[in-house]
Amino acid sequence: MKIARIDSLSIKVPYTFGGSHKGEGLRTWTTNNILLVRVETDTGLVGWGEAFCYGCTDAVKAALHNMVAPLAIGQDARDIAGLSYDLQQKLHLFGRYGLTIFALSGLDIALWDIAGKAANLPLYRLLGGARRDGLPAYASLLKYRDPEKVAARTAQAVAEGYRRIKLHETEEPEVRAARLAAGDGVAIMVDTNCPWTPEQARHMTLKLRPYDLFWLEEPIFPPEDFSAIARLRQGTGVAMAAGENLCTSFQFRDMLAAGAVDYAQPSVTKVGGITEFLKVATLCDAAGVTLMPHSPYFGPGFLATLHLLAARGTPGGMIERYHMDLEASLYGELIMPKDGNFALPTGPGLGRDPDPDVIKTYGA
Repeated sequence: MKIARIDSLSIKVPYTFGGSHKGEGLRTWTTNNILLVRVETDTGLVGWGEAFCYGCTDAVKAALHNMVAPLAIGQDARDIAGLSYDLQQKLHLFGRYGLTIFALSGLDIALWDIAGKAANLPLYRLLGGARRDGLPAYASLLKYRDPEKVAARTAQAVAEGYRRIKLHETEEPEVRAARLAAGDGVAIMVDTNCPWTPEQARHMTLKLRPYDLFWLEEPIFPPEDFSAIARLRQGTGVAMAAGENLCTSFQFRDMLAAGAVDYAQPSVTKVGGITEFLKVATLCDAAGVTLMPHSPYFGPGFLATLHLLAARGTPGGMIERYHMDLEASLYGELIMPKDGNFALPTGPGLGRDPDPDVIKTYGA
């Protein structure tokens, strides 16, 4: 079974989140962007993947079509691990991180979708997992920079059944507001997105510690300064999480060896796909660190994360869900947790193909 064709489709779905879109991340975003990777085999099977694309869609598409596809087309679609190694080796001159790995991630996820469909098994079964009634969700709030809005959105998430809330804030008043709104029985995590020097991080972590953080995420720039994160963890007693900006198992190996984190956060659309994610999971198990996937996605990367978590025999792990209100969903109700849990799709491969009507309406 050979790879016959590789296509990409950019999807942009408008959303609201109870705050201002201005100044988010790299630019002002009013849409949730998804880069679908569609792979077709010479037998007619089609698989769907997702490549990370926030603020870099055109660049990732170029990497996929100009660098990855010419090497992958004609290769054995069943030899996923071999192809992952071969493509990483052949493309290493361009870096085994960032855009190159984002593109490879999309291809890899699509090939695993095909593998499940060829075996007529859901991915979690193909990976040796058992059926789960639900996978625990946590609400990942966007950035508000406003204590009142943080409190309101936190209260809304709790009312919807979430018992775990993640903030994207960097100031103490917003964290205090969330804790007061949530109450003591709700876990609060804070993702700061790499804003501080080690000394600034120490100062701020001590300020935030009274709010009983479940974890503090990516407090230091650069994110690969693992020794600084380890010192912060040891010096403050606050649990640390990181990994969404790491690519390949080798960066995770170094982070775990440094004793930097309590929670490791590989992102299947950024780390190298399912093949590389599985390597990271093994490293986490050996290090005694909880695998906590980074997964604020609404495309195949989201479904892949559900299956990867369901396939694990070890406890722990939650599914991240951006607390935004989308105009449409590629997977209907699957993106909506019930009673704080996501349902696991049971169809072959990833369990469900993207809705063609949503692709047609929101294709960019």
